[in-house]
Amino acid sequence: MDFTRAEEHDLLAAAVSDVARSFGRGYFAARVRAGEKVDDLWNALAQHGFLGVNLPEEFGGGGAGIVELSIVGEEVAAAGCPLLTTLVSPAICGELIARHGSDVQRSTWLPALATGSKMAFAITEPDAGSNSHRISTTASPDGDVWRINGAKTYISSVDEADAILVVTRTGVDRETGRGRLSLFIVDADAKGLTKTLIPVEISLPDKQFQLYFEEVGVRDDRLLGGEGEGLHVVFDGLNPERIMSASLCNGVSRYALGVATAYAKERKVWDGVSIGAHQGIAHPLAAGKIDLELARLMTQRAAWLHDHAARSAEAGEAANMAKYAAAEAAARCLDASIQTLGGNGMASEYGLADLWGVVRLLRIAPVSREMILNFVAQRSLGLPKSY
Repeated sequence: MDFTRAEEHDLLAAAVSDVARSFGRGYFAARVRAGEKVDDLWNALAQHGFLGVNLPEEFGGGGAGIVELSIVGEEVAAAGCPLLTTLVSPAICGELIARHGSDVQRSTWLPALATGSKMAFAITEPDAGSNSHRISTTASPDGDVWRINGAKTYISSVDEADAILVVTRTGVDRETGRGRLSLFIVDADAKGLTKTLIPVEISLPDKQFQLYFEEVGVRDDRLLGGEGEGLHVVFDGLNPERIMSASLCNGVSRYALGVATAYAKERKVWDGVSIGAHQGIAHPLAAGKIDLELARLMTQRAAWLHDHAARSAEAGEAANMAKYAAAEAAARCLDASIQTLGGNGMASEYGLADLWGVVRLLRIAPVSREMILNFVAQRSLGLPKSY
């Protein structure tokens, strides 16, 4: 068992960090406050091949895996630039198309994703929440097309996406009574699709939308995987989503601790001694560092398990635990960092306070801490199902 990080991973991390830090927290925060996008940063990452690092080489990707993509996500966030779209476009959509797409679908969509094209993912519904079995958006056959009807909520970045990977119900399983799910790649400007912005108090360039589908037609070649096989397909994308959520949280923790420790070394109030010498300051930051490193270990394990086609139960357990640990660690690290700076923790200059919404969001989405605890209680501990 070797816990030394591979040299190529160190080189990747350094290269991504160089690009992300050339933009930095100031650029990111200023664009968000102005209601602008961060396309310059996104395009720079794409041009260096970082956004397609997990996609197959034959389709323009880097031929690596979620281990490498998680390094990209963490380093960009550690530069103060958490990009929520990395959870969705290269991680969920890229992984699902690479694993389950037809030759035509892979040759059509993967090269675009590898070079920075964005694809949204639509699964959450107003009345279904985390219960994918209650999805009511339907896709019904109509000659040589499928007609999609229904609504999705809190769908990220559809204003920037070229397409949306939509989870629909295409029938009912006779044995279980649960919906048979199918996934379709829908053009973001498809006729019959309406997008409504959901205002949120989060400082991110990635906007949230409510989607309405009214007789949206898609050809059969846009069906990803087999009809009715959507639940199986989706789970190959949910683990990468959780892993990338953890990676973003780990990056934010690193950024916050970096700001706080630098401040604690320089700030002197009593007798010319740096405030970092006092245990009341040092201990919360040290505890945050421990929480962070534990979360990073679980994130790395989860990514490795996903890439090496380990037993799905083990990979799913690790992905959920990583997301939980990293989100909780980020909340503690950011809170301790803001507290270290006192009043300056609220100042825009230090770039901490406006990260609170991001961290708080990632304790809720893409899966809440409570649902992860339910999962661990039932699957890992063998306790009775509680929901």
